[in-house]
Amino acid sequence: MQPRSYWLDSTGDPSLGRAEHPQEADVVVLGAGIAGITTAYLLKQAGMTVALIEADDRLAAGVTGHTTAKVTSQHGAMYATLTSSFGPDTARAYGAGQHLAIDWIETEAAAIGAEADLSRRDSYAYVEDESSVPGLRREAGAAAEAGLPAQFVTGTELPFPVAGAVRFTGQAQFHPRRWLLALAARIPGDGSEIVTGTRATGLTEGDPCVVETTSGPVRGRHVVVTTHYPIFDRGVFFARLEPRRDLVVAGPADPDDVPAGMYISTEDRHSIRTTPLDDGRVLVIVGGEPHRVGARTSVARHYDELHAWAQDRLPVREYRYRWLAHDLTTVDSLPYIGRFHPRTRNVWVATGFGHWGMTNGTLAGLLLRDLITGEENPLAGVFDPTRRTVRQSATEFVRANAYVAARLIGDRVDTLATRPGPAALRPGSGRVITAGTRAIAAYRDDEGSLHCLSARCTHLGCLVVFNDAERTWDCPCHASRFDTDGRVLSGPAVRPLPRVAPPE
Repeated sequence: MQPRSYWLDSTGDPSLGRAEHPQEADVVVLGAGIAGITTAYLLKQAGMTVALIEADDRLAAGVTGHTTAKVTSQHGAMYATLTSSFGPDTARAYGAGQHLAIDWIETEAAAIGAEADLSRRDSYAYVEDESSVPGLRREAGAAAEAGLPAQFVTGTELPFPVAGAVRFTGQAQFHPRRWLLALAARIPGDGSEIVTGTRATGLTEGDPCVVETTSGPVRGRHVVVTTHYPIFDRGVFFARLEPRRDLVVAGPADPDDVPAGMYISTEDRHSIRTTPLDDGRVLVIVGGEPHRVGARTSVARHYDELHAWAQDRLPVREYRYRWLAHDLTTVDSLPYIGRFHPRTRNVWVATGFGHWGMTNGTLAGLLLRDLITGEENPLAGVFDPTRRTVRQSATEFVRANAYVAARLIGDRVDTLATRPGPAALRPGSGRVITAGTRAIAAYRDDEGSLHCLSARCTHLGCLVVFNDAERTWDCPCHASRFDTDGRVLSGPAVRPLPRVAPPE
């Protein structure tokens, strides 16, 4: 398996930016994933000038480029949870928002002629253990009450037995990057620009706001932060989001040999879908092995276990791709879409999509367009980042922040302990080592050269952990990721890990 995403491997990288840095726009959008590109596209359609700024050299190459790309309102067993926590009205509003996103994608794709492999499919949430069936029946009832096309069934097209499933009819799937590149191509011009390879590093709120970037300042009447984990430490998002990831493996198969629908287990989150290949076959995309980003565990071992599960269950001879699917979960399970913090009038955020970014990211664009242009939207209160949901979020808030506190305190104690030195590192491996009271992220490349960085994440100072599958340094507290030279791959960190001298 190659450590790359099929969505990136099967698409090019069109040049949509311009040589000089933009000075100002009506709206500055930070982050060119599904939420950022959709928001920028919709605001441009609404007659506003937009500056879309992306830290990567490519568009939709981060979290969005590493998804399973299901366009569905079925989000595991979400509706029983929402009904229990918030009541049926919130569950109904959440489902309505997801279907609004699905229908808009289909309508807009037809209108602009986007070739995005979009197709309607049924979606299934299944269980294999009979003891899980009552909970799944409750989910079917809650989803149906919320107005969704849900039905409990006992039969599926999966090549292994299940105890039951909830089927949602009329859902969809697509190629996320082809879709977003089609939208992005329509953003530049008439005062709007796309800038890649530029990282936002600071924000001064005002009228206008000033965004500091690695290429210079940009002024905007509005700023929209869609950088997955929100950069800028205001709004206390670092205490209200939990970074988690699933792994993905994918390989080709004959379409007659694999199920055509989309599937996810509510017991262990194993996920299955297909996408068409140019040679008439389909690519079977299998997800699973969920865990917290930066957990002290071997990511390579998780890939091995997912690969073994897929080989045992599905008729795919060879898995050719593998990638990480990152996302953030809020403490009350509802995304944050709206004002960045209670005191701001013109800074906006979209985050916390809970592994369902294709619909929630699209919904974010639709909702933010209305909020910025002054249109009323009945969903605004449901997703408002400043909402008070103490009863629904207290348990998760305490658990998530206790974990972060334990890492912050425990890691500082760990730096006082003696760790093995760099001599024990094999080529291609990395480890946090100590030199006195310093924590050093040490990596030995395939040629045997040693690369040493400060092991303190430049966001809030947690010790990073080596990801042995991707060869990156990952922060277990808030999911910042760095390459082995210290460069920021994803935030909330905006500064690289500094180089340090190797220990004596």
